[in-house]
Amino acid sequence: MFLLMAGISALSMLVPAAHAFALENAAEGRAFLYSAVLGGLMVALVGIARANLLRRRGEMGNLLALFAGLAALPLFLALPFYEALRTTSYLNAYVEMVSALTTTGAAFFDADRLSDTLHLWRGMVGWMGGALIWVAAAAILAPLNLGGFEVTATAEPGQSDVLHGRFERPDPQRRIIRVAVQLLPIYIGLTVALWVMLTISGDRPLVALIHGMSVMATSGITPLQSAGEAQAGVTGEAITALFMLFALSRLTFSTDTITTSRRGLHEDPEFRLGLVLVVAVPTLLFMRHWVASYSMEEEQSVMVALRALWGGLFTTLSFLSTTGFESVEWKTARDWSGLPTPGLIFLGLAMIGGGVATTAGGVKLLRVWALYLNGLREIERLVHPSSVGRAHGMSRRIRRQGAYIAWIFFMMFALSLAFFTMVFAGYGSDLQTALTLAIAGLSTTGPLVSIAPETTVHLSSLAPVAKLTFAAAMVLGRLEMLAIVALFTSGLFRR
Repeated sequence: MFLLMAGISALSMLVPAAHAFALENAAEGRAFLYSAVLGGLMVALVGIARANLLRRRGEMGNLLALFAGLAALPLFLALPFYEALRTTSYLNAYVEMVSALTTTGAAFFDADRLSDTLHLWRGMVGWMGGALIWVAAAAILAPLNLGGFEVTATAEPGQSDVLHGRFERPDPQRRIIRVAVQLLPIYIGLTVALWVMLTISGDRPLVALIHGMSVMATSGITPLQSAGEAQAGVTGEAITALFMLFALSRLTFSTDTITTSRRGLHEDPEFRLGLVLVVAVPTLLFMRHWVASYSMEEEQSVMVALRALWGGLFTTLSFLSTTGFESVEWKTARDWSGLPTPGLIFLGLAMIGGGVATTAGGVKLLRVWALYLNGLREIERLVHPSSVGRAHGMSRRIRRQGAYIAWIFFMMFALSLAFFTMVFAGYGSDLQTALTLAIAGLSTTGPLVSIAPETTVHLSSLAPVAKLTFAAAMVLGRLEMLAIVALFTSGLFRR
């Protein structure tokens, strides 16, 4: 699987190479072309050498390959970026590619410093990372009951579900190919559709393409200083918001989990909980205008009020899906609410995250729903100690075993957050910056570093060890701590 990812990466470098040559930038074109040839040659030689080897690692082997891909593949992806930019260190280029591949989207360079070709490469890496995670969720994490599937599964996390009849017993490599064939055409088609719509709405074709790829991958990568500078304006944001809804639930596409026993998307707990948050948070910000009475003496037009409400709605949805785009009307929403930098709200939204088996990061809505059901039942038992729960079937499973596993994951997330915060603080960051960096990495929401704190965090100024720590946090946040524990506690490394 790792060789397949490397081969696709090498082949994809031909696109920015052609783009650079078309813009008559020979230096950047050669950097990508030579890297593509070198990478393709190495993949071919290693593939030939391993052609007759018998693969015995099974499900856990694919999980190990996914982990290796997220951590080691950026070393190769950073090579043309480093050679083309020329004015940065290889470490910065590596962490930038880790940020893109894990769909975090934290920018180490100002937008003006990168050429259109390098912006295109960042967007492509983020888009490929989203496709990788989407396919891996259905083909690798689901059979192992990881990545959020453990909330509804009958087997223990890390235990293959082929033994329980949910998945067939074919070669895991075949499953990956089958899932990729099913999902990638949808992924590509939606990206192209969004690209065309944003272009028609007024964005430059390159900006529209990168934003389209970023929304589908929830990477938050933009070639602009801020996504709010896009020429498509509110029209483009309205179109983008419709595609962001896909990150709230995997039932928008797939029907291969236990949760699909529900009759439709409108009854999916993840989707409903996500919509509640998207509506409730901006409404509270909107109502604060009168509750705080900070501008009672001013007359506000209806249009300004609607602009403020839209700015809150779009930005809330963006951070809940861990995309991190800022609305063009976000400044209006901040002025209306009287909160110059409501960063704590966005930190919380990013930590909650989107749906299971989507490209969104965070704790995931299904785990939050399981904890909510369990808490609701405990409160009911306090009021009526002799009451009997009314849940049936899968709701009972989610409320009991699912909530237990969700709580374990939440504690792992909290411990990881505390650890990375202390590490960042130990290398010179203040508490607010350290907490923002830790949440941005673990929730794969890179734009938090520019919108959550009072002053923008300049990632390139971090200490080298802090940069590597941030890369580790992004990989850990993308793959999730439960999957890492299952990987290293398995018998894979004892063979």
